Amino acid sequence: MALNLTQKLIRSRVVEGDPVPGAEIALKVDQVLLQDVLGVLAMLEFEAMGLDRVRVGLAAQYVDHNLVQTDHMNADEHLFLRSACQRFGVWYSRPGNGISHPVHFARFGKPGDVLVGSDSHTPAAGAMGMLAFGAGGADVALAMAGEPLRLRMPRVRGIRLTGALPDWVSAKDVVLAMLRRHGTEGGVGWIFEYHGPGLACLSAMDRHVIANMGAEMGCTTTVFPADDAVRDYLRSEGREGDFTAFTADPGAAYDAEEEIDLSALEPLIALPSSPGNVVSVREAAGREIYQAYIGSSANPGYRDFAVVAHTVRGRVAHDRVSLDINPSSRQVLENLAAEGLVGDLVAAGARLHQAGCNGCIGMGQAPATGRISLRTVPRNFPGRSGTREDSVYLCSPETAAASALTGVITDPRTLGMPYPRVAPPAKPRVNASMLVPPLPAAESNVVRLEKTENIASIPALGAVPDTLVLPVALKVGDDISTDDIVPAGNRVMPYWSNIPRLCGFMYGGVDAEYPTRARAALAAGGHAIVAGNNYGQGSSRENAALAPRHLGLRVVLARSFARIHWQNLINFGVVPLTFADPADHDRLTRGETLRFEGLHAALRAGPEVAATRADGTTVRLRHALSPRQVELLLAGGVINWLRDRLAA
Repeated sequence: MALNLTQKLIRSRVVEGDPVPGAEIALKVDQVLLQDVLGVLAMLEFEAMGLDRVRVGLAAQYVDHNLVQTDHMNADEHLFLRSACQRFGVWYSRPGNGISHPVHFARFGKPGDVLVGSDSHTPAAGAMGMLAFGAGGADVALAMAGEPLRLRMPRVRGIRLTGALPDWVSAKDVVLAMLRRHGTEGGVGWIFEYHGPGLACLSAMDRHVIANMGAEMGCTTTVFPADDAVRDYLRSEGREGDFTAFTADPGAAYDAEEEIDLSALEPLIALPSSPGNVVSVREAAGREIYQAYIGSSANPGYRDFAVVAHTVRGRVAHDRVSLDINPSSRQVLENLAAEGLVGDLVAAGARLHQAGCNGCIGMGQAPATGRISLRTVPRNFPGRSGTREDSVYLCSPETAAASALTGVITDPRTLGMPYPRVAPPAKPRVNASMLVPPLPAAESNVVRLEKTENIASIPALGAVPDTLVLPVALKVGDDISTDDIVPAGNRVMPYWSNIPRLCGFMYGGVDAEYPTRARAALAAGGHAIVAGNNYGQGSSRENAALAPRHLGLRVVLARSFARIHWQNLINFGVVPLTFADPADHDRLTRGETLRFEGLHAALRAGPEVAATRADGTTVRLRHALSPRQVELLLAGGVINWLRDRLAA
């Protein structure tokens, strides 16, 4: 039987279950990735599980989000993470070394491995034939404890690429074309697998761009074959010995198929305020811009910066435009400097920032109010830039560079200059000096965690009661993101691991009175939230589930959930339910009370759950929990569940 690449990868790592669409499976985890703002919670959860050392082949912690040090809090967090890495046997990537995804890709990426990361863009590693999944910190802590990753087997969509990219069109335009087709929900329940002759024009880092932003479509993950392009990349990093070829069998079938003719693509751009709001650059051309921001996990390669340097060489950015260069890693910055390209950028008026996530997550480089910011980042949710009334457009480095020169959104094909064909350095610099290896077990056992008052232990969470009487404390519409639930930016992110303090910021841009109403209902048993479609899209930040749970959130009733947030709710004992009749979403109002009785038996019996309104009418609800997830949920979440298992 001819197998597609996804089937081959999953069959090589499945340890429980039958990998047919919809069935729950468990995969052996080879590697774990943590970033700082969620890694702190994962480390605290690992500590709460009572374990001393990771039980996975490789775990790496990156400090890439909370880099702005306007006070002591981020620096304190860095010291805690360093001590946690020493204590638990984890690689430590020092502040300023770079964004987790491209650094991990370069130093630890290995075809065929399963990677689980506390960041929704972890699937970027699928660009080299890995199975890479974003998850909340609790699921990452489970993987650190040696537990397999459990998920429902997705369907597989094969995307056949033909042709070759035209001048001034690059990998960002490919994934924007996919977002124009599928929107921000079209990948839910799917793995996207790219194949076909068009792959020949895409380098490993080009594929990284596409795999990274599969998260914006809701994909479980994205995979590319491990072929000669991947071998060439690993060779350039001095790691050709880690290469293993993984490709689909000839004639392999998919659950759905489509095709992209790369030669027919043109420069594309996503308008505010959704990655799925995609049009051609031609349609948006002429709009005045304030900022052009290059660099993020979505465009992290040497090429993505070099093409900008060649485009602006000998020119200067428009005097109204802030040209922000955000290096993805120290190694990329070193190579740009060695090739003389940093000088070209600086001479063109570029503002050079430290290697990290920075402006992508609202940590610096916030744009002016209401002014257009062109960014090569993966998301443009409202306020994510750090400016509440922002206007962020997503585009390729080529479009951002061209627009920086003219001061208006510009199709780069109209610049009237030859397209800069960027080749990688003949002898690229490889620098792993900012990666600190784990301590030997004998030394790590005596390390104490460096905690401060702002790094609090995980709050204790009780089991789910059998009867719940809950007021609806919040009602929201479609596409609520985790950015809406837990704001980013340097005002809030230093508190992301301090759950009691973080609670005061919940839904700040949606309904600032939510924390007050939630606290008022807490003594009486908690509250419920009613939501629309795609609730919890975007980042994997689990504090978007944990902080509301600390405020007494017990049940979320939604038309549909984003995959990672749905699992995060379960991990902290919050019951995620969908409407049997979607019209009930419209009938329910904030402030009314819902009563759940016999909840334990209902969850265990099957997909139907009922809630009773004050007028005696019934709201029919459904859940998609496996028997294992039901027991985990009823225990009050994953920490209680695993701790009980380890004690048995």
